[in-house]
Amino acid sequence: MISSSSSADAPVGIFDSGVGGLSVLRHIRSLLPNEHLLYFADSGFAPYGDKPEQVVAERSLAIARFLVAHGAKALVVACNTATVAAIRLLREHYPDMPIVGVEPGLKPAAAVSRNGKVGVLATDGTLCGEKFRLLMEQVSASSSAEFLLRGCTGLADQIELGELGSEATISLLERYVAPLLDQGADTLVLGCTHYPFVQSAIEDIVRRHAGREVALIDTGDAVARQLERLLAAASLLRAPDGAASLTGYTSASAATLRAAFDNLLGYAGAVEEAELP
Repeated sequence: MISSSSSADAPVGIFDSGVGGLSVLRHIRSLLPNEHLLYFADSGFAPYGDKPEQVVAERSLAIARFLVAHGAKALVVACNTATVAAIRLLREHYPDMPIVGVEPGLKPAAAVSRNGKVGVLATDGTLCGEKFRLLMEQVSASSSAEFLLRGCTGLADQIELGELGSEATISLLERYVAPLLDQGADTLVLGCTHYPFVQSAIEDIVRRHAGREVALIDTGDAVARQLERLLAAASLLRAPDGAASLTGYTSASAATLRAAFDNLLGYAGAVEEAELP
């Protein structure tokens, strides 16, 4: 059930610690082109991965309140670290609202791996979270997969700066990806929503270092499909009726988010700077 005040014409609210969640937004916009979208990039408070879980949870709730105040009919937590820290809290506060989180694709990775060795690239905040631990235990119990965990300190920061192919970014990727390949991983989970934006660089490293086929798992499409299911169940899918809008909010620079819309998504949206209480 959802509040009777919600309307199918209302927007979907999406948020992340920065621009990484745009990798999820592009899947949502592709699958649900009629939906109005609100995007909150909390770049002024980033990164989330090195902050205590309770701090991330409280910040996520503040952003959710902002998006709901701006009319959101549903919420997408387009950040692995925030999902680990806050998804339960958000569902407690908004029990009648469709809320979708993201989580590392351990289950699909275990299903596609041929040798059972799955590398997981994620922030330390995600890997240390209780939700991730429970997910890994659940998937491990139902499969023969061995999960090789790699915290990628600084990688999301580089992507946040727009340095997708810089020497510093490639150096970090080499440092994080190569050891997983050396351990025999034939599948890599992109366990942070920032990482799909450097997927081509990861593929280059795999080709150079491994010389074998390695599957890369991005769960953005699964998030979009789950959002579609929840909106349909609540009769909240927006009908084709004029152009759908994209509005961005950021706790940092509006110009930076506007550039990210253009460079990472290939289309523009209105952008405003916003302060959280």
